[in-house]
Amino acid sequence: MRTIVKAVAASALLSFFVIPPALANSDDAKWIKQCVSDNSDQHQSDATIASYCSCMNNKMSESETRTITQWEKSHPKAEEACAREAGWVGK
Repeated sequence: MRTIVKAVAASALLSFFVIPPALANSDDAKWIKQCVSDNSDQHQSDATIASYCSCMNNKMSESETRTITQWEKSHPKAEEACAREAGWVGK
């Protein structure tokens, strides 16, 4: 039950605060949701992870086919900038 509540909270946060509705599309939402899932074990708040994933998504090209998690491995400067912007501790 706790996991469901956290997932709903993260989704709500993404929907209303992290991604401005005018800029988001279903593809962005899919990639960000996957990124949040990929990073759920990183001991960061839901808000920090959502902010980080949104930032990384915004840095990627619209034609990118890799996931955010795959893309970040080849773009360490973007990863560092987004971690700093999101308030990620220890990244």
